[in-house]
Amino acid sequence: MYQVTFSEQAMRELNKLETLAQLEVVEPISCVKASDLEHPREPLGHFHRNGKSFYRLRAGDHRFYFDVHGDTLHVNYILHRNSLEDFLLRNRLPVSEQQLVEQHSKFWKYLESLTK
Repeated sequence: MYQVTFSEQAMRELNKLETLAQLEVVEPISCVKASDLEHPREPLGHFHRNGKSFYRLRAGDHRFYFDVHGDTLHVNYILHRNSLEDFLLRNRLPVSEQQLVEQHSKFWKYLESLTK
């Protein structure tokens, strides 16, 4: 059994949800075992970025992006499955977190301009 820690971004995303929804979303990551990480299968995925090993875990409409530090799973990001940020991260596009925020707000402003 692993201890699970969350980045500031992950905590902000969790705090947007109601308490019961938080428990449902967190349950899959709290049940991850070492054997799951050795041989990832859906809904768990594994990828490398910049020489580091990361995992992706689907939990309902959210995806957890985390890495392993000894007996701790550190959740770097929790992203909604239909978000621009999730698309960019899954497709490993070379974009910084700040650029994600900028592109995200520009994307939504563009969509709003189409309705005017």
